Amino acid sequence: MAIDFTKYQGLGNDFILIDNRSKPEPAVTPQDAIKLCDRHFGIGADGVIFALPGENGTDYTMRIFNSDGSEPEMCGNGIRCMAAFLAELEGDAKTSDKYSIHTLGGTITPQLMSDGQVKVDMGTPRLTAGEIPTTLAGESEKVVNQTMEVAGKSWDVTCVNMGNPHCITFVEDVAAIELEKIGPQFENHSVFPERINTEFIQVVSSDYLKMRVWERGAGITLACGTGACASLVAGVLTGKCDRKATIELPGGPLLIEWSEIDQRIYMTGPAEKVFTGKF
Repeated sequence: MAIDFTKYQGLGNDFILIDNRSKPEPAVTPQDAIKLCDRHFGIGADGVIFALPGENGTDYTMRIFNSDGSEPEMCGNGIRCMAAFLAELEGDAKTSDKYSIHTLGGTITPQLMSDGQVKVDMGTPRLTAGEIPTTLAGESEKVVNQTMEVAGKSWDVTCVNMGNPHCITFVEDVAAIELEKIGPQFENHSVFPERINTEFIQVVSSDYLKMRVWERGAGITLACGTGACASLVAGVLTGKCDRKATIELPGGPLLIEWSEIDQRIYMTGPAEKVFTGKF
């Protein structure tokens, strides 16, 4: 049976979107997703996203299989792409520019803006070691500027869960980081029982950060929305940045704000349709 898909990208973080609203289970298996994401023998993507029926009163449910077949709790760039995809699917029947989307990481609310950007209410960050999860500290303690050994070097790290787990470390020059070598060692370190996404951050100014990322299950990507959110939180917790800042990723900038009013994280960035097809 042929399945329709639409390819979207958010700052170069690219996804295969599938209209899965007619049934509650993904239309393809994790093994299929690995083949579809292959950039030489498949469509090519960082993950496959399924728009499923809503749960617990939400409009829709999002599930995603990474390019290695694993399933993350959430994806920030992916949910912006899903919001744009849903608006296209609904067409003239669209009644709102805002969606409530159920994910394994909680309910997320993206909103399509008039300038084509998508603003996402990412919820509140989870900060205790038990919520990450990590053994770097006691379960109820925050992990802020904790030291860990990776690749024969000591790193000061701060951990944040934004629906999925992140380890953030601040460096002098992100371009100098050997991401291919160091990224997998962070991801699979024994202190992270469910593996980890890792962000390397260079502070240019209090409202401008540069970021490179190694994503759990996807490796080096051009952008990571949840990672940008987690990095701002880490910057605030360590006194390195303001509560609102531009995060410059290899694929482009995201605007991130940690609201003092409601303590929620807001991410604003693009989501662009690339092409459609069948497989």
